[in-house]
Amino acid sequence: MGEVSALLVHGAGGGWEWRIWEAVWRAHGIATRAPDLRPCAQGIAATGLRDYAAQVRQAIEALPRPRALVGASLGRLLAALHADAADALVLVNPLPPSPWQRWLPARDWPDVVPWRREARLASSLRALADADAASVLFAFRHWRDESGAVLRDAHAGIEAARPACPVLAMASARDDDVAPAATRELAAAWQADFIASAATTHVGPLLGRSAAADAAQAVAWVNARLRGGRVQEAFTLP
Repeated sequence: MGEVSALLVHGAGGGWEWRIWEAVWRAHGIATRAPDLRPCAQGIAATGLRDYAAQVRQAIEALPRPRALVGASLGRLLAALHADAADALVLVNPLPPSPWQRWLPARDWPDVVPWRREARLASSLRALADADAASVLFAFRHWRDESGAVLRDAHAGIEAARPACPVLAMASARDDDVAPAATRELAAAWQADFIASAATTHVGPLLGRSAAADAAQAVAWVNARLRGGRVQEAFTLP
């Protein structure tokens, strides 16, 4: 079997969210790519979920097999839409597809969500309460604005069939954006393996103090699934 590769699909922050995971996965022999999703030519306000989905499709098909598709938050929806092109799927605090979107809190998104323009260190500290000071400062300097249309579509509920490939779902111990119970329910319905992260924020598994450990658990699962090793009992739902 050839070298395993992985496409890491970011949420509303950007490809930089995966820097810890990329370092860990590469150390475990996985070739990774974590590209930034780009707005369409008409600008971010005109960008829809299909624009991002097309980029994910092109990127995953460019990787050699066996290949894993990894999505966090919004990136989870994009990853699940292209599970047919992957040999393994990893979902981190995923925005759930229909009908599990009922777990999501009601939100009213403007056409451009000004996370970059209105970024504040205080709000970054709250969003990353489980991260060290350097990670908070890095995130504060790298948040990006997002398309409200993309987020409205995602929160409305997107149909996604149960993937045929092996699936791993990971949820923070506490998450104000996606209830951990929603991820557990989705994992059970899809007969996915499950990891409970010690993170206490939505982006904690990627940027918090548990990020390296979470990345190591996920890459161990991918290597077991795609390189023929034994999947640990700790990955299965109780």
